[in-house]
Amino acid sequence: MLHEYSVIDGRITRGTGGSPAVDIYVLPNEEERFHLIHDLEIDEHTLASSIDPDETPRIEFEDTYTAIILKYPKNYSADDNFLFRVKSMGIFMFSDRVVIVVDDNVQLFMGKIASNVYTPQDVILKALLQTIRHFESHLRVINMCSDEIETEINESKDNKSLLNMFTLEKGLVYYVNALSGNRRVIDRVRTSSRKLGLTEENIELLDDLQIENHQFLDQAQVYLQVLSGLMEARASIINNNLNVMMKNMSAMAIAVAVPTFVTGVFGMSELTLIVGGETYWYVVYPVFLICM
Repeated sequence: MLHEYSVIDGRITRGTGGSPAVDIYVLPNEEERFHLIHDLEIDEHTLASSIDPDETPRIEFEDTYTAIILKYPKNYSADDNFLFRVKSMGIFMFSDRVVIVVDDNVQLFMGKIASNVYTPQDVILKALLQTIRHFESHLRVINMCSDEIETEINESKDNKSLLNMFTLEKGLVYYVNALSGNRRVIDRVRTSSRKLGLTEENIELLDDLQIENHQFLDQAQVYLQVLSGLMEARASIINNNLNVMMKNMSAMAIAVAVPTFVTGVFGMSELTLIVGGETYWYVVYPVFLICM
């Protein structure tokens, strides 16, 4: 599906008529893929990388365009069960247009981010900015989910909360890897600023992007360390509780083994006869049962 945007009076707006054009393809069909590959001469492998969630973020320089593969957070829903995933996005910069290929609807140009845009370079930096800040909002949600699961673990005795925390930790690993890959792309864009035709204002914005991405990467790593520590602490508590339970069960087993040993050696009938004789066996027998 194609969503057409363009830059009019320094702002990215829906529709055509402005310059540069911004075309966003969401899961392009066969006809759209044919147009991208044959008309715009986009490499087929690079185009496939744009919607491959396992693809590595990178930047490639071609004769007619520059391709950037980024990671962005997948839209979270209740069906994901605390698993936060990431997806890939392909940004192709031409001299007169920017083509963005994704496999899900992503709000890239909203509010102030869509303003103060005049060149394809500006569009790319704005897309980078929105992608990085998308991670920020998801990290906030992860932090709230972590606090909620921690409370459930303290109050619950089943394994469901532990599994949820493990799933949340797995999602944070994806985020750390994605932010690390995006950091390498941003660094590569910074070193290739002259080749990309970036202005001084673009470089200043790119420096801010580097700082923000680094901050969110550190934040994700801190959350990951906290969750790992909680998992280890919870495992230690479970082991300690198990040791206490085994100690109590061993004491009970020893207490039961003493009368069992006596009755096993002498037998109930012979023991009652020895203690009470034939006259009082009906008194001694219940006494031994109660003691046991």
